[in-house]
Amino acid sequence: MTGIIVLLAILLFGSTGGGVLSDAIDSLSGQASVGDNMLVSALLLNIALILFGWRRYKDLVEEIKERAAAEEIAHSLAITDPLTGFLNRRTVGEKTADMINIAQQNGKSIAFMMLDLDNFKNINDAHGHSAGDVVLKEVANRITRIIPPNNVSARLGGDEFACAFIFDPERPEMVDKIADDLIDAIASPILENGTSLVVTTSIGMARYDTETAGVDILMRRADVAMYSAKKQGRNRYRWFDPDMEQVLQTRSSLEAGIRSGVIDGEFVPYYEQQVDLTTGKLTGFEVLARWKSPTQGLVSPEIFIPVAEENGMIGELALSIMQQAFEDAKNWDPSLTISINIPPIQLFDPWVAQKIVKLLVETGLPPSRLEIEITESSLFENLNLAQSIVGSLKNQGIKIALDDFGTGFSSLAHLRALPFDRIKIDRSFVTSILQNPESRAIVKAITGLGESLGMPITAEGIEDKDTERALCNIGCSKGQGWYYGRPLSGQQTHEFLAERNLLVAEKLKATEPLQSKETGLTSPDNLEQKAG
Repeated sequence: MTGIIVLLAILLFGSTGGGVLSDAIDSLSGQASVGDNMLVSALLLNIALILFGWRRYKDLVEEIKERAAAEEIAHSLAITDPLTGFLNRRTVGEKTADMINIAQQNGKSIAFMMLDLDNFKNINDAHGHSAGDVVLKEVANRITRIIPPNNVSARLGGDEFACAFIFDPERPEMVDKIADDLIDAIASPILENGTSLVVTTSIGMARYDTETAGVDILMRRADVAMYSAKKQGRNRYRWFDPDMEQVLQTRSSLEAGIRSGVIDGEFVPYYEQQVDLTTGKLTGFEVLARWKSPTQGLVSPEIFIPVAEENGMIGELALSIMQQAFEDAKNWDPSLTISINIPPIQLFDPWVAQKIVKLLVETGLPPSRLEIEITESSLFENLNLAQSIVGSLKNQGIKIALDDFGTGFSSLAHLRALPFDRIKIDRSFVTSILQNPESRAIVKAITGLGESLGMPITAEGIEDKDTERALCNIGCSKGQGWYYGRPLSGQQTHEFLAERNLLVAEKLKATEPLQSKETGLTSPDNLEQKAG
């Protein structure tokens, strides 16, 4: 509309301006007639319209440019990840489909990779999200340097990436070489403010062939292979294999069962006896987690704990086990202690000490009867936070044991840095102590170390009398294992202790007649007899 006005104004000016211009000069000098003055006014109005229209036209052009730029930015944000500049989850499928069409026209194939960073959550928890962002951007840079040109690279969210590229189906080893290079490159330390940040990656790979039914199936296969790589130990790659589908379905079912099982109270504590090797006296129990699944029966922790750790459910599960164990233990003889292992991932929770103390307060179990076990390998992830957590627990009177000593780095620095009360020797050394001289030497060395540091030793995995005798001769103070009985459920433990008069309620009953006689009060039984 503005352009039409400007055009009409210019035409009007062209048809009248030549003759009116001289009249305008006369009008300004006061020599023009009334008619001429009208023409002059029309001329000036015409000029004003031209100037207004031109200015408005320029403004509209700028608005169109700004709108186009804004639309381009919005489009970019809609299809890319703002942190890394990679494509996002919404776009990767479409771009991969376009690449597939190009590959098929040239007799080539497509390799689709799904990459998931191992233990990236630990970076965020220990160093903050800004450090996590630095890692993600650097990982994206390293992927860009290694993946062939004309590729599709995407960040699917969190710590998960994907990339696709064309390759010669006669040379699949090229894809293996790229995967190896990615694993090596991503594992290189990333320096941030003087701190070395290290992550690794698990890669799942799938290839598009004529029988592959679409991009979604291709991506799903790569995802299945990636989970298989994680299960095999992480920091590796795996090609998709059809057998992996069944494994994934089983895992998905397991995850769903764990999630609902924690809510429904299906995870329960079992108790393994701990015995004084010198006297044979029962000193307490180690708490073990068991899953009473309504569909699978009693499930071993070797099956569900790794899944719970990977999916972030282990913290809630562990606290649920602790609460039940504290409720059970408060009814035992006060001389009996309980030992509970903290999952390594819980050492990244700065509030875990407060959560444990809160459970002790709620259940009424004295802190002095609790021993928290920390595995040696977990200390290397975040020693500073572990020191803070251990200090908070010790301040409440809770004892701390270093678990599985000898299987990790066996660092004396850990024994100095953290105020441990006890060292536990891993069962792998104990079970072979009679057959393997090296195992016996290791057990003897650890026992001597504990004695020099004033830390008593507990040996795990005692399965026969000869092993118990050997450990006792070496100087181990406490032991546990199936030689003393299989782990017991809460109810079985209650019955076991009741038979030995090691329940608080049973002891009270046993002392009631004596107390009544001493105080002159009559017990309920005596009252009934007198009434009769």
